[in-house]
Order: sequence, then C-alpha cells, then structure tokens
Amino acid sequence: MPSALPPGDPVPDDGALPSTALRDLGAGGLSFYVHVPYCSVRCGYCDFNTYTADELGPGVSRATYAAQAVEEVRLARGVLGDRDLPVHTVFLGGGTPTLLPPSDLGAVLAAIDAEFGLAPGVEVTTESNPDSVTPADLEALREAGYNRISFGMQSSVSHVLRVLDRTHDPERVPRVVEAARAAGFDNVSLDLIYGTPGESLADWETSLDTALACRPDHVSAYALIVEDGTALARNVRRGVVPMPDDDDLADKYVAADERLTSAGLGWYEVSNWGEPCRHNLAYWRGADWWGVGPGAHSHVGGTRWWNVKHPAAYAERIAAGRSPAHAREVLDDETRRVERVLLEVRLRDGLPLGVLDDAGRAAVPQVVADGLASVERDRLVLTDRGRLLADAVVRDLL
Repeated sequence: MPSALPPGDPVPDDGALPSTALRDLGAGGLSFYVHVPYCSVRCGYCDFNTYTADELGPGVSRATYAAQAVEEVRLARGVLGDRDLPVHTVFLGGGTPTLLPPSDLGAVLAAIDAEFGLAPGVEVTTESNPDSVTPADLEALREAGYNRISFGMQSSVSHVLRVLDRTHDPERVPRVVEAARAAGFDNVSLDLIYGTPGESLADWETSLDTALACRPDHVSAYALIVEDGTALARNVRRGVVPMPDDDDLADKYVAADERLTSAGLGWYEVSNWGEPCRHNLAYWRGADWWGVGPGAHSHVGGTRWWNVKHPAAYAERIAAGRSPAHAREVLDDETRRVERVLLEVRLRDGLPLGVLDDAGRAAVPQVVADGLASVERDRLVLTDRGRLLADAVVRDLL
C-alpha cells in the first residue's frame, strides 16, 4: 500500500535519536499515544490511518497487535535511555481501540508502566465507539488502569449519522456513558461533529442537548472537514451532497459555545470545552510524546518522526527488531517558534507575547483593535469572535 507519509530524513534501524533531542528529555513530562488502526466499518468522512478487516490483507491480525505495541514500548525505553521518565498521560486513539479486548489494552498500559512508570495522578484515556464496548468491557478497562474515556458520539440525529456512515444507535450513547460511570470512570468525554450536509441548526442543537443530558466532563466539537480521498469528498465532487457552508459552520460553533458554556463547560481550546484533556494539552504545548503503532507520530526534544503506515509493514519491522519509524525531521528553532504560535494561540491560557517575533508583536495592536484578541498578563487570548477567525489571527501574527 503506497504511503502518503512525508519523506523526511532516514531513521537508524535502532531508532536512535540525535543527542540534541535527549538534552532536556522529560523536563516537560513524557506522554504516550497508542494508535489502534482498526475499525469495523470505514466512516465516509474519515481520513485517519485505519483499516477494516477486509482492508488488512493476509498476514495481519488484530489478535497480534497488542504484543507488537508492547515491543515498541520496549524499544522506546531503549532509545530514551535509563533516566527517570514517569509518564504523565497515555492516550489510545484510532481507529477504534475498544475493538481490541480489554486485556490487550491493559497489556499495553502495563508495558508502559513497567518500562517507564506511571506518574501519580496519570491521565489514561481510550477512545471508544458507543457500539464497541459492553459494561463488562468498561469495568475491565477501569480495573486495568484506564480512568478517562472518550466516546465518538458525533451526532444524536439518525439522518446525520447516516451521511457520516456512522453505524451506532444514537440512543446507545446515554447508556454507555451511564455504564462508564458505573464502572468507575469519573472523566467522560463526548466527541461531536457539526456541519454535516443535511444537518439543520435544529439538528445540531438536538445533538448538543442530548450530549449535555449525559452530563459529560468534556466535549470536543469539530467542524466537518471534507478530506481528499474520502467517500464524502467523492460524494461532494459528484454533487450527491453539498460542501459544508462557512456561515452555517460559524452559526453552529456559536450555538455550541453558548450551550456548553451555559452548562458549566468553559472553553479551554478553540474546539474543546470542560475538564481539559491533559494529553492534548501536551501536544498543544509542544511536550515530549512517543507515538506507538502504524502511522503514529512522535515528538521528543524538537525531533519529530512518524511510523510506517500499514499494519503489515509495522508488524514486519517490529518482528525484525527494527524501529518502525518511516522517517523524521529535526525542527529548527524558528520552526518550533512558528508551531508554538499556531498551537498556543488556540488555548484559553493564550499565547505568551514573548513567543512572537518583532513583526508579530507589531501586529498585536491591530488584532486587538479588530476585536479578535485581548492581552491578559502578557498573553494574547482570543475573543469569542477571534475563535471563529483563529486562522486569520495566526496569519496576522506570522
């Protein structure tokens, strides 16, 4: 299967990192992302690195994946050396991690604990589709050490889910949230998508109200993006469904912010409300994380790398005792600064003004005058209007 990954620079077979990457290792904490690239069906809008059973091909099995992920965790220990590196957050994404049995997910978490140790108060999240877990699964996951779960709700309206090719029963969402609470999860997140073709504002408000009735601790709400190469993009190109409308997306974002804020879930990132996900904050703040699995990306000390994309290629590398990394890049100081602007301006805490160069600082008064941001304690913080135009703010600052 041809890789769509960027070319980058070669990675040694043992995965060794440049000495510059290890210089300040662990100063901002270490996180693990584990990519589980399996789904029961392919959603029409999704361009993530995921595979159904029919797409995997011979020689690849979900049953062997956990053991491969454990081997990469052990490789990470060897690459990062023997210094004390307790892990502060772990996040299993996909795909659908809970298509694997809880014992497999528990084994991966146990390997991270055995090799690095889990920091006190560690946040351990798994994503899940509402139809991929049972109450018994949730109890087993909680017992294995998972303490946060994120359900892919997307919408509570059946015709919207059909356009997205989502197969779960929307009435199942409240039941799995209740089951997660009963299993001992005290941090439950719901993911929503707005702007699906055919979704009215009333449909979106119904989804928001249904989500809030579940009393989640966290909600992510993302505008639908039509990604090249997806079934949705093909349907848009053929005129089967319309392209999402920018004004409609803006109206739905405002509706989400009003409802979520009124329910006590304040924004902490442009598309996220409620109890902050510490793992995602680590990304947005440029911390160190190791990405396990096919196509997973990692970042340590200014060196970024990405694994081979297909599960078969990944399994082959792991079986041979080689790093599964496809390629990497060493970021220069200016690139890291630009990325800080791109990411940190999206946070409620704001972007430290000291990150800006002279031209960026000179642009701040006009951004403020335009009502897109305010300056709070030497940080630039987006206003409500600024969040709708965050990309434009970034262009002004860079």
